[in-house]
Amino acid sequence: MHPILLRNNVKILGEGSQVLLFAHGFGCAQSSWKYITDAFLEDYKVILFDYVGSGDSDLSQYDQKKYATLEGYACDVIDIIQALDLKNIIFIGHSVGSMIGMIAALQLPEVFKKLIFIGPSPRYLNDGDYIGGFNAEDIETIFTHIAQDYVAWSKQLVPVVMNNPGKPELSDFLEECFEATDPSVALAFAMATFKADYRDKLKNLEVPSLTLQCTNDVMAPLSVGEFIHKNTPHNFLVVMKATGHFPQISAPDETIREIKDFIEDAGLRSASNHLYTPEILPIGS
Repeated sequence: MHPILLRNNVKILGEGSQVLLFAHGFGCAQSSWKYITDAFLEDYKVILFDYVGSGDSDLSQYDQKKYATLEGYACDVIDIIQALDLKNIIFIGHSVGSMIGMIAALQLPEVFKKLIFIGPSPRYLNDGDYIGGFNAEDIETIFTHIAQDYVAWSKQLVPVVMNNPGKPELSDFLEECFEATDPSVALAFAMATFKADYRDKLKNLEVPSLTLQCTNDVMAPLSVGEFIHKNTPHNFLVVMKATGHFPQISAPDETIREIKDFIEDAGLRSASNHLYTPEILPIGS
C-alpha cells in the first residue's frame, strides 16, 4: 500500500466511479461519517481518511511545524488525491475540514468538481462587523482548558455542540471520537483552527460549492454561513432543520438528502426546511 494511504488510514469503499472524498473536522476521525456513508456506497466511490494525529492515522508522522496551520492539513488532502490519482472529486468537509478542502481546491482546482461544506467557518473570531461567534477571550479559554484537561473539556463541550439533548447516545459517540485524539495534537489543531482567517480566500474559489448551515450551531452561527455564501462565487446556502454542529451524526437522513440533491443537480427544493432569503441563490443569480 502507498505510504500516504497508510499514514492517513485511507479507506476506499463503494461501487460507483464518481469519487466522494469525506474530510472530518476537529476532534473527530473518519468514524464521524459512519451514519451517512452507507447511503452512497451503491452509486459512488467513497474515500475516507484521518488527518495525521487523528483516528487511526500514523501518529509517528505528525509534524508539529507542518500542522501548525490548516495548510498542513490541506497537504494531507492533496497527498491523498495524488497518491490515488483522483479526478473530478466531490469533496465533503465538516467544520474546519471545509476550509481545509477549500485550501486544497484553490491549489488544485482542476481535480475538484464540487465542494460541500457542513458547518464551515472561515473565521471563528468576531472582527468588527463580522460575527464569527467567539471573542478573543473565549478562544484563549478554549486553549487553556484543552491544555489543562482535554478529556474534561471534551465532556463539557460535546453536549453543547451536539445540541440534541433528547439523544444522549449521540453525545456519547462524539465524546468517544474526541477522546481518541491525542491531547497535544488536539491543542495544536485547535490553535490552527481558531487562529485561522480565510475570509479573503473565499472570493478565489471557482469550484461550485454548497454550504449546509445547521440551526442553533454555536460553532458556526447563521451569520457565518451567510458570509460564506455572499463572498464565495457559485456557492449555495441551505439552512437545515438539524440543530447543533454535527448533522451527519444527529440528522443523517437530512444530511444525505441535501448532499445528494447538490451532487445530482436536483437544485434547491422548495421544502420547508430551507431558509428562504435572497441569499439562498448562488452569487450572480
